[in-house]
Amino acid sequence: MKDKILVFIITYKASFRVLNVVEKIPFNYFRKKNYKILISDDCSNDNTIDYIKKIKKKYKSKISLNFNKINQGYGGNIKKCLEYAYKNNFNYAVMIHGDNQYDPKYLAVMVKELIKNKNIVATVGSRMVKKSNALKGNMPIYKFIGNIFLTKLFNLLYNTKFTDCHTGYWGYNLNKINRGTFKSLDNHFCFDIDLRIKLVNKNLKIKEFAIKTYYRTERSSIHFIYAVRFFIKTIINKLF
Repeated sequence: MKDKILVFIITYKASFRVLNVVEKIPFNYFRKKNYKILISDDCSNDNTIDYIKKIKKKYKSKISLNFNKINQGYGGNIKKCLEYAYKNNFNYAVMIHGDNQYDPKYLAVMVKELIKNKNIVATVGSRMVKKSNALKGNMPIYKFIGNIFLTKLFNLLYNTKFTDCHTGYWGYNLNKINRGTFKSLDNHFCFDIDLRIKLVNKNLKIKEFAIKTYYRTERSSIHFIYAVRFFIKTIINKLF
């Protein structure tokens, strides 16, 4: 019996970009696997739903859809997808964002490593292995500096060697991560750091892969709030 792999795409006001993401999935790799793609939209009020329905029409049975009637938040939407994975007995899950910031071509690499190396519980894509690539990908300078500082802080406190503690590109070995691990995590943008802290505290291994990324011209007001919350969570979870 082949391992079951879930590729889940979280969307919120992604519009046409979600179609671009699906088209760049490395289907040549996944066709040889027992896989499913889940697109979970977090109550978008633009034309994202129209594009998702077009994707479903094209790919038919290999695509499942979830539309949250009430906005769940970034972490809440991920939890919905992971709950779907556990309920349907998937062994591995890998997450990609619907806004096309992360390149789907790395999905195959992340899944391969999870299957091959049973000591790894999660794989993550790092934009900062070669820091110049992050700047070439238009990472804003304030995010670039903040990433370096906060990642160094995390490494210092938790005795780790990560290069990018702020990535949203994750793969999960669901055979190794207890279902209940996700329930207490943040429902918003600190979901990933909460998970990282939990896994590190349990001495579970997270493996980084170098990735390229692309930032568009849009800017979000939540970055400062996220940075403050990351700083506080990193320290409090270590001290208490």
